[in-house]
Amino acid sequence: MNERKWAWQNTRMKVAFFEVEKWEKDRFRTRLRDVEPFFFADTVQEVERHSFKDAEGLCVFIYSRLTQDVIASLPQLRLIATRSTGFDHIDLEACKKREITVTNVPYYGENTVAEHTFGLILSLARNIHKAYMRTIRQDFSLEDLQGFDLKGKTIGVIGAGRIGLHVIRIARGFGMEALAYDVRRDRFIAEILGFRYVPLDELLASSDVISLHAPYNESTHHIINRDTLAKVKRGALLINTARGALVDTEALLWALDEGILRGAGLDVLEGEELMMEEGYVLRKEYSADVLRTFVRNQMLLRREDVVVTPHNAFNSKEAAMRILETTIENIERFIEGRPQNVVV
Repeated sequence: MNERKWAWQNTRMKVAFFEVEKWEKDRFRTRLRDVEPFFFADTVQEVERHSFKDAEGLCVFIYSRLTQDVIASLPQLRLIATRSTGFDHIDLEACKKREITVTNVPYYGENTVAEHTFGLILSLARNIHKAYMRTIRQDFSLEDLQGFDLKGKTIGVIGAGRIGLHVIRIARGFGMEALAYDVRRDRFIAEILGFRYVPLDELLASSDVISLHAPYNESTHHIINRDTLAKVKRGALLINTARGALVDTEALLWALDEGILRGAGLDVLEGEELMMEEGYVLRKEYSADVLRTFVRNQMLLRREDVVVTPHNAFNSKEAAMRILETTIENIERFIEGRPQNVVV
């Protein structure tokens, strides 16, 4: 019999849940009968460490940074269940050394994020956000509000995984041409959906809309930078609903100022955790580079040619429920000794 499974037959597993809302607490309590839960509305960084020092499991969202220091301070930790697909907020090497299992939610809202992506595209293409801000000031003039049709335009998708393919499917419904750049290519899917795989430079030079759906790692860090932006078709839109650090914020501001980009739709920002945790930020010292990124984000927020949403692309009622159900199953399977959706 699995040793850990045997141990938990006589005692409930202590799991600390972070960044949770009331409806999530109720469902966790109801479903996880073998868990002794500790709930926190804040991130791991904002909660005093002694409040969860005996935790055997952590259940977190993307704003809880599970660094080597955090992991080392929790001697009983055996499981990290992140309620996200991405796991760049977790020090995986530290988990490997401690033999801590890390699970994620690999699928929950491919269509959900793709729909939000088109919400950003339409907001910029038809100046919806700018028109709204103007009309609530009782200004009904049409000056500078002329947009452009999506029909006949080309969308370039960087990262043609599940979300990227949904974006292409929607784009084809608008009558758009579609290009994709990905290290993996599925010719059959490309034929069915009617798009072409192309090199990155060709995609940048040919696309009226560039949409990012790549995972974040060392090879994709700042994949959109000053060099790649210099190759972009003049007047294109840039959309990012993936990870903020795919885009060099300084280079993005430069491209907007130079008119290379007509606009940007951003559901994620580089260093966005600083934007959300003001109290925590004031208690900690940051490098000059981090603070410069914070200031640049403030500059983006003030621009009329940029639409920013607060990492909300995943947040539909249906997707939130799928995330919760998969996370519950991940914890249950771990306790049973047969973990699923394992990253580490």
